[in-house]
Amino acid sequence: MARGGGRLFNPSPIGAGVAAGQRGELDTDGKGSSMLWQISVLSRPDQPDVEARRIAADIETLHFGGVRATRSARGYLIEGSLGPADLERIGRELLSDPVTEEFQIGTTADRDSAPTVANVLLKPGVMDPAAQSVERAIHDLGLAVDRVRTFRRYWIAGAGDADTRTRLAGRVLANDAIEQVVWGPLEIDHLGGGSPYAFQLVTVSMRGLTDPELERVSRDGQLSLSLAEMHTIQQHYRALGRDPTDAELETLAQTWSEHCSHKTLRGRIEYTELSERGEVLRRERFDNLLRETIFRATREIREAWGPERDWCVSVFEDNAGIVRFDDAFNICFKVETHNHPSAIEPYGGANTGVGGVIRDSMGTGLGAKPIANSDVFCFAPPDFPPDRLPPGVLHPQRVMKGVVAGVRDYGNRMGIPTVSGAIYFDQRYLGNPLVFCGNVGIIPSDRSHKEPKPGDLIVAIGGRTGRDGIHGATFSSVELTEQSERLSGGAVQIGNAITEKMVLDVLLAARDRRLYHAVTDCGAGGFSSAVGEMGETIGAEVWLDRVPLKYAGLSYTEIWISEAQERMV
Repeated sequence: MARGGGRLFNPSPIGAGVAAGQRGELDTDGKGSSMLWQISVLSRPDQPDVEARRIAADIETLHFGGVRATRSARGYLIEGSLGPADLERIGRELLSDPVTEEFQIGTTADRDSAPTVANVLLKPGVMDPAAQSVERAIHDLGLAVDRVRTFRRYWIAGAGDADTRTRLAGRVLANDAIEQVVWGPLEIDHLGGGSPYAFQLVTVSMRGLTDPELERVSRDGQLSLSLAEMHTIQQHYRALGRDPTDAELETLAQTWSEHCSHKTLRGRIEYTELSERGEVLRRERFDNLLRETIFRATREIREAWGPERDWCVSVFEDNAGIVRFDDAFNICFKVETHNHPSAIEPYGGANTGVGGVIRDSMGTGLGAKPIANSDVFCFAPPDFPPDRLPPGVLHPQRVMKGVVAGVRDYGNRMGIPTVSGAIYFDQRYLGNPLVFCGNVGIIPSDRSHKEPKPGDLIVAIGGRTGRDGIHGATFSSVELTEQSERLSGGAVQIGNAITEKMVLDVLLAARDRRLYHAVTDCGAGGFSSAVGEMGETIGAEVWLDRVPLKYAGLSYTEIWISEAQERMV
């Protein structure tokens, strides 16, 4: 092979959408109607394989005796009307570094002769930002591509038995929340793009349900609503004389989630202060902890300052708090946690955590420009013994690495520095880390407030809507268990910082041209939350069939509550 060049396997392209066993035929120019190819990019033999070394270190840390990673590759499944020459060009010009890498072209029918090969792919419906970028780049080359999907490939020695492979897949190679591992060749005929959706209104019959049945509806639907909350909904629809639609029920669940309404902070709390001897010194009851502590203290301080000294501009009413900076600009600041998502998918959870608070600044007033990030992380000790891990819990070292990388990467890709941070280790964070992400934004003084008006059009900009992130808001109300990774993996979103940077540029330009009266981010609860917040006092009419989608087949309810990232309304 030429240095940094590509090696073309014996091509046996697979026809997409044809009967099992049939092959797509090559035209005289080497192109068929639509075929599925794979390109694997590897480090050159004279260069270090950093990813293989990382996997080998993780294998050693988790005490897999006799198992070692020998080589790694990043792979691309590419479906389209492409020939060998096109694939050679894509591999050479887009996917590989000719100085340090080489690439291999083949099809999913090709067999690998290595002892054990593990292919790690994102599960269907999970957003693949890298694939989206490659797909756009191939189009920019003037080539016809239908779909792209990425994967990682590892050559593993000593993982011959099924039990070792299962443990290796779950603890080292992949995260079951968003990824799947295929051992051996990738026997895939085509990359699915979703099936068409036929509208069918779904009604949830709940007016006559018993308490156990109400609890089952909440549990099976991942609504995370308590029995008391289900009773309230049931009584409301009894008064209306009808049952709720699935979209109505989901909207209530998003609104009442821990993430959106902060039920714990707003709840009733009984506080008892004890002496060192255990004697009761003081008892205090809070009917609304947040309102009677933080809210009250802020209000009392502002009243004591008086209008002349009060530098608070917007408090407890928007996506972020706003304070005065100078005569021309104000500063906004927002911090929130992304604990549950980071517990089951550390990189994605932290990635979208910082992406979410950046969007909170963008959705404050008429749009602030994010200028700095901050973070505070609380983990279990990274040297925690692997054999003492509870079922379903990721090792703290893996959580720590993923969270730190997630926050770092998202900010760097948007050009926003992380200027402050802290880290704390304690064994009590083993099951659920604390991942605080913060953002500082700057906003013109005369753009610090929003006011939706009757007659305004509802416009969504940014990323397309998919199934990723559905039930992310209600997931925040769920107690984590060993089943959380399997049952709630769809609640973890995958971020795309490049898309958010483009959204930011467009938003600030539109703001300065005074093209809208109000804006908010489309985060937890999706459109149900974003449109609900801005239309609270004036109402809104939403045309869900006009929402740009990542793929076909989404129902109206999935479109309504999807928490797909990088969207503003």
